[in-house]
Amino acid sequence: MRRCLSKLTPRQMGFTNSNSFLVGSKNITTTSNAAQVDQTKPTSVSDMLVDSFGRFHTYLRISLTERCNLRCQYCMPSEGVELTPKPQLLSQSEIVRLAGLFVSSGVNKIRLTGGEPTVRKDIEEICMQLSSLKGLKNLAITTNGITLARKLPKLKECGLDSINISLDTLVPAKFEFLTRRKGHERVMQSIDSAIALGYNPVKVNCVVMRGLNDDEICDFVELTRDKPINVRFIEFMPFDGNVWNVKKLVSYAEMMDKVVKRFPSIKRVQDHPTETAKNFTIDGHCGSVSFITSMTEHFCSGCNRLRLLADGNFKVCLFGPSEVSLRDPIRSGADDETLREIIGAAVKRKKAAHAGMLDIAKTANRPMIHIGG
Repeated sequence: MRRCLSKLTPRQMGFTNSNSFLVGSKNITTTSNAAQVDQTKPTSVSDMLVDSFGRFHTYLRISLTERCNLRCQYCMPSEGVELTPKPQLLSQSEIVRLAGLFVSSGVNKIRLTGGEPTVRKDIEEICMQLSSLKGLKNLAITTNGITLARKLPKLKECGLDSINISLDTLVPAKFEFLTRRKGHERVMQSIDSAIALGYNPVKVNCVVMRGLNDDEICDFVELTRDKPINVRFIEFMPFDGNVWNVKKLVSYAEMMDKVVKRFPSIKRVQDHPTETAKNFTIDGHCGSVSFITSMTEHFCSGCNRLRLLADGNFKVCLFGPSEVSLRDPIRSGADDETLREIIGAAVKRKKAAHAGMLDIAKTANRPMIHIGG
């Protein structure tokens, strides 16, 4: 018996005004341009979260740790990284205080990242406290799934609403090569455990790299046939130490062309203006397929994301090197109003868009393991 995504009409899901566009030789059903969607400022968002271009930032990603139990090639240099000493990382109370400050100012979604967030011993307590914040609508996690199956029942009890599991190959031997560790079977078990616990959809993040896993794109799409899985194909992005090369990049257009040839009934749905992914459904499939096109078709104009790193640094753009510490003023006795001023000033300095991918590759930035996935 198939466990499928909720069968809602396009209007119930917020998708209206369909039209079409061409990908390769295939006519793909889609919807009106996102720019036509009303972006009126939510009444609950304070000016602290509004940048100079009028973008409202209601989504906070919190990195709980720099530690990880894998060594993925696109995330961490082969020689590893120097970890921040534990006393310099945010404590549980500091995380909850800052999260509360953001939520009271209008943030309604928090995603826990790492490193690998499940290796943090107090993650259950953190989830319990964050999920109780008044105004928070969604508490999510991005995880590699290695230990998730064992911890997920308790995490769900503690208020975890949604899950993204990173998986870049369906071949166990290739998994060990890409991650420099074993564990493929455990990740697959975590996906099934999440489905069994009622998470719908379970999002599976796949970073596509030429010559490594681009031959598995359609195999990943097959995962969505009988299970409520949203496979999210991510363009390979440059970060310090991951030996990024434009030749490794498989573009959205190229990925889409492969999918269309195998699954001609694929249809585009209208995405919210702040959505990072281009989302599609396929006739007869329980799940769905998405593409995150950070390199070839950036979505900066609708960006609503902010990042709090494990060491307490605040980052307004994934690809920008600029950071400001929130840990230091907290430990110096700063009150909430002072913290709001620091946060608001950083948000106001956010640029209209990130640099092109070749310029990003030349810009000093931290490894992804430090920033948080």
